[in-house]
Amino acid sequence: MARIKPQALLIQSKKKKGPNRISLTTIILFGLIVVLALFFLVSTFRHRSHRSSFPADNHEQILGADDMKNSDLPGYATIITPKGSITVELFKDSSPEVVDEFIDLCQKGHFKGMLFRHIVKHYVIQAGDMDKPGTIEDWTMRGKHYSRLDTSLKHDAFMLGTSKAKHDSRGFDLFITTAPMPDLNEKLIVFGRVVKGEDIVQEIEEVDTDEHYQPKSAIGITNLILKQKI
Repeated sequence: MARIKPQALLIQSKKKKGPNRISLTTIILFGLIVVLALFFLVSTFRHRSHRSSFPADNHEQILGADDMKNSDLPGYATIITPKGSITVELFKDSSPEVVDEFIDLCQKGHFKGMLFRHIVKHYVIQAGDMDKPGTIEDWTMRGKHYSRLDTSLKHDAFMLGTSKAKHDSRGFDLFITTAPMPDLNEKLIVFGRVVKGEDIVQEIEEVDTDEHYQPKSAIGITNLILKQKI
């Protein structure tokens, strides 16, 4: 009998062996790894998509309807006169109701063509549709008295306000102080301040007036423009 060489025996042994079997545990682990990888990829995609739209949606949700309305309101107004332009900042937070009324009247063109009715040098200029000489004269008398008071009791110059007296839209007048005014809040509802054009206010303050503090030559507001920013 012919001897089988060792090399041939090795080849025959390999032929007899079947293919290696993969255990059930290995299959389960591999499946879990694939599922976890897919879950991670889907989660990452959703998170990134959510973040791209998050700032706008979240901002609207946090602010609420009232705050969104307030944030959309114009924050400034430019009063255009023959002397030049006066830009005022509106106090939307501290005087919201008056600012709302002011903005509504601006949009209706209420202030366009409104005259400066009274001008008291180093005190106040007033624009309005109604002639109220008594009110301005009363202010002037009070001003002479308050000029002797301590300056800590006075308010800043170049503040924008309207009278506190009850009035319809026709009676919504504008006051701009040209000097620190004492007890300002007793007379006016302050809803803004001049941030640009103080020199224009002072030029208007210097026009000639009669004994009732009314300008001898008509001067008024040619237009009033609302702005979000300056």
